[in-house]
Amino acid sequence: MPSPIAPRFPLPALAELPADIRDRILAVQEKSGFVPNVFLTLAYRPDEFRAFFAYHDALMEKDGGLTKAEREMIVVATSAANQCHYCVIAHGAILRIRAKNPQIADQIAVNYRKADITARQTAMLDFAMKVSRSAETVASKDMDELSRHGFSDDEIWDITAIAAFFALSNRLANVTAMRPNDEFYLMGRLPK
Repeated sequence: MPSPIAPRFPLPALAELPADIRDRILAVQEKSGFVPNVFLTLAYRPDEFRAFFAYHDALMEKDGGLTKAEREMIVVATSAANQCHYCVIAHGAILRIRAKNPQIADQIAVNYRKADITARQTAMLDFAMKVSRSAETVASKDMDELSRHGFSDDEIWDITAIAAFFALSNRLANVTAMRPNDEFYLMGRLPK
């Protein structure tokens, strides 16, 4: 078996991190049973860690508008297009759990147009992909299409912001050689 790719930047020791970052990481570890690699990778730059997770949480953890599963659909589809191994696997696990569907993440990662999702969700992902891959081509007709599917202006903003934020995240993950934790591969695969 080939050895895993080593991270490009050193991973800081938990004991050496600022208290707020260490506390957040320990809380995640307590809840999930492990420390997702994104936390230690981004902790290399504490100020950026704080900014990254503040924006992440504002986009991904809020209630109302898009469901939390739909938010994860955007991450999985755009991360697959950006060939981000970490985000497809990690957010695929979260999507499976939030959607209570063990197949949905794989379907979306491979070809969301063939996934078992609604026409509204397909329109959402079409737009998210455009934002992620060719935002310079977005025009009012694209937003009109989303409005026809019942998306509000705030939901259109969220689709845009999630796709844009994860384009940044995908690039960081690829350049830092961030690898998904083994635990993510099995999460949400078997219904409880």
